[in-house]
Amino acid sequence: MKVYLTAILKAVPAHREEVLALLLEMVEASRKEEAYIQYDLHQVNSDENQFIFYEIWEDQAGLDAHNQQPYIVAFGKVAAEKLQEAPQIILMNKIA
Repeated sequence: MKVYLTAILKAVPAHREEVLALLLEMVEASRKEEAYIQYDLHQVNSDENQFIFYEIWEDQAGLDAHNQQPYIVAFGKVAAEKLQEAPQIILMNKIA
């Protein structure tokens, strides 16, 4: 069963460019993963420091594998310092 996910991240303004560069690297690498279906990065129009991922994974095992990738683990280690708050992760089921 496919997994749909939205992740909301808010960069500390002083680290915005660094965070954006890391997020773009994550997009490039994630799109090469076997279970990848969709992995899009958005920036909120009213807040240049807020980013939103919209992701679709083949299944939960694929998402679990994604979350263990070195670039995801590395981002998690810098997130506390570079983000205003912990990322908000929303798992969803497609109903229509």
